[in-house]
Amino acid sequence: MTTPATKPAPTEELTLTQIWTELLDLSERPVDPGTSFLRLGGDSVLAVRMAALIRKRLGVVLALSDVGVESTVGELATLVRRRAAAGTSARALPIDLRRRPDRNAPFPLLPLQQGYFVGQQDGWELSYESAHFYGDVGLLGVDGDEARDALEDALRRLAEHQPMLRARVTAEGSQYVLPLDAPGAVPEPTMYDLREDDAATAATAVDRVRAEMSATGPDPSSGPGLDIRVSLLPDGSGRLHTSMSLLVFDGWSATLLNRELLALSADWNAVLAPLDIDFGDYVASVGDLPSSDAFAADRSWWWSRLDTLPQPPALPLVRDPREVRATTMGTREARLSAGRWAVLRDRCAGHDVTPSTAMFTAFAVVLARWAGHRRMLLNSLQLNRLPVHPDVHRVVGAFASTMLLPADLAEGATFAELAAGAQRRFSEHAAHNLITGVEVSRELGRRRGTHRPVAPVVFQSTLGMDAAVGAAHPESAGPLGDVAFDDFYHQLRTPQVALEARFYELRAEMAIVFSLVEDLFVAEEVDGAFAELVTLVESLADGDGWDRVVEVPAATDPAGDWARLGRYGDDPAAVPEGPLSSPLEEAVAALWEDLLDVPVLDRSANFFALGGDSLLAVRALARLVKQVGTRVPVRDFLASPTVAGVAAALATRGATP
Repeated sequence: MTTPATKPAPTEELTLTQIWTELLDLSERPVDPGTSFLRLGGDSVLAVRMAALIRKRLGVVLALSDVGVESTVGELATLVRRRAAAGTSARALPIDLRRRPDRNAPFPLLPLQQGYFVGQQDGWELSYESAHFYGDVGLLGVDGDEARDALEDALRRLAEHQPMLRARVTAEGSQYVLPLDAPGAVPEPTMYDLREDDAATAATAVDRVRAEMSATGPDPSSGPGLDIRVSLLPDGSGRLHTSMSLLVFDGWSATLLNRELLALSADWNAVLAPLDIDFGDYVASVGDLPSSDAFAADRSWWWSRLDTLPQPPALPLVRDPREVRATTMGTREARLSAGRWAVLRDRCAGHDVTPSTAMFTAFAVVLARWAGHRRMLLNSLQLNRLPVHPDVHRVVGAFASTMLLPADLAEGATFAELAAGAQRRFSEHAAHNLITGVEVSRELGRRRGTHRPVAPVVFQSTLGMDAAVGAAHPESAGPLGDVAFDDFYHQLRTPQVALEARFYELRAEMAIVFSLVEDLFVAEEVDGAFAELVTLVESLADGDGWDRVVEVPAATDPAGDWARLGRYGDDPAAVPEGPLSSPLEEAVAALWEDLLDVPVLDRSANFFALGGDSLLAVRALARLVKQVGTRVPVRDFLASPTVAGVAAALATRGATP
């Protein structure tokens, strides 16, 4: 009797299985075509690379919303075949790759870049002169005589490979890339030779460098967005200090840049795989999104929900955020050991939620108890690299965006039930990612009549990024020595953020971090909330936290006095309607008409209601300086963005038309 041959799997299933096997390191486990990407250990970060690999190997473009973590190989294969059969008319991504003919020509800032840019003009409350991330890491066995040459050579080769290392930002808010041979185009490393100092003197010098770089980041309006320094220490060790401007580098790019820099430093002959796209091409391509039907549909989806979105968590304040001028953000940090982190990943997969969703839910629970209400609006940082080209995940740039995420914690629910609900909400919201959270926040602010941050509490998770980037992080950097990842210090400065929870992997461990503006909160309350978060995460790793009913406040929405986050009691006085009543008002109105291409006839006309945004506000103020010779701070403009308000601000500074 002959046994029938097993029917071979179609090409699409085989290719997708190979992609999943690579991304999830499943070489020892067969992939069941009916098991979800999430159940096998996948997450939204890995989905970015999955979309790029599908395009590269199968020639089909899928949107990030198509490669949801709940998808199975069988479901994706069916979708791939359907898209391939339909041809370009049914492509999920409604744009084509658009290459810029002039690689050094200016190109626009993406929405989140615009937010950072305006923040650097002191436009927002909780702003800083530089939005940047600083970190330093220990080096062992440094060759102090060769380290500078190796680092200079690596930076030059990396600046040739990744053009955004040569990026600059103009005063009016656009960006461009300098030619490789332009003066100052390539970041130059700074070396501190402390080898002859005693240990105490060297430690003081390192602390001084750390404090300086934490408080003053690189400014791409006047130089490179990357600042690299090395401290050579007496015992043959060292520290690698790195500061990156958020205007030109996102979190994924920071990980990629560090890996490539160390690889090039370790080997003078190392050659990176060439890139067929740069960040400017990506920006040019996504610039076509607003004219697409898909973008209009995503915008309609968000706009229809804005009036029902909750308020941010009403955390008790000791100061009004508008009065605070912080230099750096405070930090609380804990680590989950490699073993417990591995167990936690398995437990998350077993409950059909990503680790990021589990951490989001845990953060929301802690915030609810702290704020006294269980329904709230959080901001989340998203990688959001649309798969316009297979190389998009290997390009350095400021791709990141934000997404507003409401949290609604039901009473009497277990943690597993709350996390499952958060997973569904995240998938639903992420399916409408063509319009960014920055744009959604602008519209929400317009509707609420405020230009203060509508979501100043942020959740950020890059869990899974190491696997998504692909290559292992180099542990040796040649003359720079071996990298001691367990000896790592970091500092974040980002505008419009009162509190941010960050979750990321460091080697095999998981880091849990609070970054916050210390002057806003009672320190003991922050410490208590962070300790509660760590305890909750540990209970999820141990297993007993999933089926336990979570205690949350009975109150759905915030109540109480104004001294809470998002509740300030300072609504601006309305400007009476009426015709333009002074030469200064006429000058302001004429400028707005030219900039916004709309008639401005009423002194109560609001710049943002007329279609303006924060970047256009910066440009309007720059033009006013040229016209009347008087500068109005961006923050004052935002406080009263009417024709009459801006004219009054000019008049108080002695301006004449």
